[in-house]
Parts: sequence; structure tokens; C-alpha cells
Amino acid sequence: MINNYKFYYLEKLYNFFLFSSLILFFFSTDLFQSKAFEIKNIEISKPFEINFNKNDVIDEGFRKSFSELLSLIVNSKDKKKITKIKLNEIKGMVESFTIKEEKFIDEIYHMNLGVTFNRKKIYNYLNQNNIFPSIPLKKNFLFIPIIINEENQELLIFSDNRIYNEWNNYSQSYDLIKYVMPTEDLEDINIIKKNYEFIEEYNFNEIINKYVLDRSIILLIFKNDKDVRVLSRITIKDKVSLKNETFSNIDLESENQFELLVNQLRTTYEDYWKDYNQINTSIKLPLIIELENKDNLKISKFEKVLSEKDLISNYRILKFNKDSVYYKIIYNGTPNSFLKVMSENNYSFNTDNKVWKLK
Repeated sequence: MINNYKFYYLEKLYNFFLFSSLILFFFSTDLFQSKAFEIKNIEISKPFEINFNKNDVIDEGFRKSFSELLSLIVNSKDKKKITKIKLNEIKGMVESFTIKEEKFIDEIYHMNLGVTFNRKKIYNYLNQNNIFPSIPLKKNFLFIPIIINEENQELLIFSDNRIYNEWNNYSQSYDLIKYVMPTEDLEDINIIKKNYEFIEEYNFNEIINKYVLDRSIILLIFKNDKDVRVLSRITIKDKVSLKNETFSNIDLESENQFELLVNQLRTTYEDYWKDYNQINTSIKLPLIIELENKDNLKISKFEKVLSEKDLISNYRILKFNKDSVYYKIIYNGTPNSFLKVMSENNYSFNTDNKVWKLK
């Protein structure tokens, strides 16, 4: 009897301290989990003159970092909509900044700046401007460019192809796609030549399957004396898209015109990838998730995953008792999408009831 009473007393004491610690944690912190976009290594320089003001350099860094952030999460068409944003609006979305380096060279002041933006405020700003952001996922794409001279039916492949040789020279820090060039292989060259007659319909799987990538871009450039026709075959997992573009009066031997073509194509591919990963912030799916509160480490890991997922706009503790913690989550997608995203982190749920329980 005494032992039973001791056990009951210790259990009550444990629950008291558990609830106390939960209350201190839950109500001493902001329940909305702030996320951040971090833009690093922004380089700004300004002549060191009599009217030099370091704050002007920092302000320029804010503008430049905001522009780079937009290049990461917004397609080129939507980015053009945001041209008149005021500096104070940008500053209002900055969480923090760090001056990584300062130096003077030949009376020029140089600064390396890192800026962190509040993700919720960025999304709200974009939403007010009717712009859907994208998840900034950086991924490798196999890239096979082929130039086809239609006049003499000549194929320029691999090292004979200027685009193959120089494409990655035009990369930018905000690019999401990293282009993986195939190795120069005689067998691949023969495969491509063998399929010349129906190259626009050919899927290139014989070559693509040699690489452990489920994302690829096949670029076919048909050149004649009048214009350049471009066919891009973009494959992401099982989804295949074809994009046709025509460029008139372009000389691939001209440095300026070649750069214009390459930058336009790179923008096309970046925009496609952003649209593929677009977040529809107008969808606000509320979910109630129940977790057992016996394992604090499990709770902490679960919250970390919630904080890292871009499609989860926010979450908070709804309530708790001696057995469970209940989270309210706002998700920018469908229930099936949420389940799929969480399964990638080895989380599964019992969805039989209105409140989903973490297994």
C-alpha cells in the first residue's frame, strides 16, 4: 500500500514538473516558428570620399541581397513586378545582418555582407503583390546540348560544341540548377548520330540512364542562315516538358549574341524549376497533429522538421495534457502532399480521425 502511494506520489510530482517545464517553454517563446532566408557574401564597394557614409553601403547591401533573394524564389516574369519597392520596406523584412569583411583598396571601401530575411514577412509581401514564391531547391541536372547545322546536317557534340564548353561560365550565385555535363563518350556520339533523323522525338534514355540523376535537360539548337530554333526537353522524374523558342538574327560566333542566347536559356530553365516548386500561399490547410509528450527529444525533432519545411507556413502548440501535445499546423498544400512531405522524414500518421496522431 505504501509503495503504491509512493509510486502515485512520484507520478504526480513528475507530471507537475513536466507541465511546469512545458508551460515555461510554450509561453516564454513565440509559438509562431519564424523561418529565415539567409543571403550570404553580398559584395558592395564605394569610393571613400569626404561624404562617405557606411550606412549608405549597408543600405545598398540590403537592396542587393533582396534582389538576390527574389532571384532565388521568384521567376523572372514575377520579379519584374517588384521594381519600386522602398528601402524601408526591405528593411522591415530584415531579421539581422552581419558584416563579414571590410577593407580599403586604392581608396575604395569594400564590404562583404550577410543578410537574413524573415520568411513569413517575405511571403506576406509577395502575396500582397499576387506572386507565389518557390521553394529554393538547388539540384543537379544532366545537361546535354547539341548544335545542329541544318544546311549541312552537321552535329556539334561535346567538346566541338561551344555551349558544352562555356555554359557553366555563365553561372550566378543565385542559380538553383547545377548543370552536370556528360563525359565525352564515343559511344554516346554514335548513338546521337544514329538517331539524327528523328532527334526531336528521341528521348536520349540510352545516355541519360548512365547517370544517377532523375532530372535532365536536352538542348537541341537548330541553326540555319536565318535564325536559331531551340528545342528544350526538360525531364524531372517522370514528367517531360518540351519548350520551343526561336531567336532571329543570332550569330553564335558573336560574343554578345552568344551570351544573350545562353542567359535567355538559363533563365528559361530556372523559371521552369521555380514553377515546378511553386508554393501556393493562397492554400491554407489547417491540420491538428497529436504527439505523445513522453519523449522530449522526439518532440524537438518533430518541431525542427516543421520549421524546415517551406510548405508549412506556421505552427503552434494548440493544447497539451499529461499524455499528449497538440499542434495546429498551417500547410500550403493538400493533405496528401503533407503526408508525402513528412514521410520523406520518416513520419507517418493515423488519419482516421479529425486529429491526426503521429505513429
